[in-house]
Amino acid sequence: MHSYMTQTWLRMWKENSDELKSKAIAWRTEPTIHRIERPSRLDRARRLGYKAKQGIVVVRARVGRGGMRKQRPVAGRRPKHIGVVHIKQGINMRKVAERRVSEKFPNLEVLGSYYLYKDGMNIWYEVVLADPSHPAISKDREMRGKLKAFAK
Repeated sequence: MHSYMTQTWLRMWKENSDELKSKAIAWRTEPTIHRIERPSRLDRARRLGYKAKQGIVVVRARVGRGGMRKQRPVAGRRPKHIGVVHIKQGINMRKVAERRVSEKFPNLEVLGSYYLYKDGMNIWYEVVLADPSHPAISKDREMRGKLKAFAK
């Protein structure tokens, strides 16, 4: 059963609502990796382990869309064997966003991420992170079970 919030966000996304478009316009001006106060999709963030407490951080990450581009070779060959188009990446963009965020915040551990929005150029994800060294997190038994830092 979906919560009301999930239904609201899904409806906005499916209808390509003006509210979501205006948010995307604002997101384009933000830095690629931007820390935010609270998640845009609270239900999704809670499923990943988000709690409104110290030591938990939510970051919005923007990654580029499209296939990989290779430089055309100088020497002659038939077009089929030039090999500059139809080159795909082996890893999906959500994992790329998680990796970039974890590099930017090395002291935090990624709990998970979820899709937000995409346009012609970018895809936005929100990544939920936790600080294993923060007392509010290290004393929380539920959080300790989710973090790799406490794995035995």
